[in-house]
Amino acid sequence: MNAHTLLTRSGIARVLLGSLLLTLLAPACSEDRVTGPTGHQSPDWNLGRGAEAVTVMTQNVYVGGYVDRIMDAQDPNQIPLLVAETFQEVLFTNFPERAQAFADEIARTRPHLVGLQEISLIRYQSPGDAVIGGAVPATTVLMDYLDILMASLAARGLDYTVAGVTENFDIEMPMIVSPPPSLAFDDVRLTDYDVVLARGDVGISNVAEENFAAADAFMGIEIKRGYVAVDATIKNKTYRFVNTHLDPDDPDVQRDQADELISFLEHETKPVILLGDLNTQAPHGDAYQQFMEAGYADAWLRNLKKGEGEGLTSPHHHLLMNPDIEFNQRIDLILVRNNNRGTTVLGPVFATVWGDESPDRTASGLWPSDHAAVIAELRIPVLGTKAYDR
Repeated sequence: MNAHTLLTRSGIARVLLGSLLLTLLAPACSEDRVTGPTGHQSPDWNLGRGAEAVTVMTQNVYVGGYVDRIMDAQDPNQIPLLVAETFQEVLFTNFPERAQAFADEIARTRPHLVGLQEISLIRYQSPGDAVIGGAVPATTVLMDYLDILMASLAARGLDYTVAGVTENFDIEMPMIVSPPPSLAFDDVRLTDYDVVLARGDVGISNVAEENFAAADAFMGIEIKRGYVAVDATIKNKTYRFVNTHLDPDDPDVQRDQADELISFLEHETKPVILLGDLNTQAPHGDAYQQFMEAGYADAWLRNLKKGEGEGLTSPHHHLLMNPDIEFNQRIDLILVRNNNRGTTVLGPVFATVWGDESPDRTASGLWPSDHAAVIAELRIPVLGTKAYDR
C-alpha cells in the first residue's frame, strides 16, 4: 500500500523551504552514544525449574524509529520529511546489534515459547514513485528483522523454529532524499508481523495466523493488527499459546480487538497462555479488565521471584539512548486461563523483566528495545488436577 493521494510536489516544496528542511538536513540522531558494558554476564536465571513448568517470553522488538510523528502529521506534505527523519532513527537504533542482545537473553533463559511483536520487514525503492501517484511496490530488502534474529539464534547454536507468523499492516511512503531544486524521493515500505518462536523440543500444531476485523486507519490505509495462536506440546502437556499486539492509538479499536480474541478463545479447553504488547495499562485499562472479566489471570500478580518490583515495561526513549529509566506502564503482559467456566487455577509463577537495567544494554549503549521483555516460568494445571506438585 502507499500513501500519496494527498501529497503534491508544490506542497512538499513549500514545506521543504521552511525550517523543517533545516532540521532534516542536520544529523537526526546527534546524541552522543553512551558506551555500554561489554562482556556482561547476566545473573543466573533463578527460577523454580519445576518438571511441569513452561517458560515463555514476550518481547516487542521495536521497529527502531518514532513512527507516531508520521501518523500524527497535520499536513500530508510533511510526510516525506517525517519519513526521512524516522528512517534515520531506524538506522541509528541498529536492529542487527539489538538482535544480538535478544539472542543472548533467549540463550540465557531458554524459553519454550517466545512471542515477538513489531517484527519488521523494511524494503526500499530508488527512485520512488509514490509521490507522483505510482503504485509499484518497493521490493529491495533493507532489513528483515526475523531473518536477522534467527541468524543470531543459530549462531549461538540455539534450536528455535518459527512456529507462526501473522502479517499485519503493509505501508509504503515517499521519503525525501534530495532538497530543491532537484527534489528527489525514494520509497520506504514497512511490513509488520507478529511471530511465535518455539524451542526445538516443543511440538507445534493447530496454527492460526489471523488479523483482527477491527482496525485503525491512516490516510485511508487500514492499519491491520492480529495474533498468532498455536497448540504447543511440552512434556506431553499441550497449551494454547497466543501472541498478539493490540492497537495502541484508538481505545475503541483496542477494545474490539480484545473482544475478538476473547471470543476466539472462549471455548478452548486447553490451558491458554496469552501474551504480547497488549497496549492496555494493568490493572485499570479497559482491555485489561475485559480479559480479567473473561477469566484470565495476570501472571505477574502471582510472581514469587523476589525483587522484581511492579513489572513496568515501557517506555524507553525512541532513540534507545536514555541514561535513566522512567518506565511508567505495564502493558507487556502474560495472561493465563485454564478454566473457561470460572476462576483460573495457577501454580507458582517465577517472572522477570529484562531490558530495564543498564547491564541489559548493547555494547554501544543501546537499549534492546523501547519495551522491556517479560519472561515467566508458569505452572498451569489441567482441569481436574492439583494446582501444582508440592
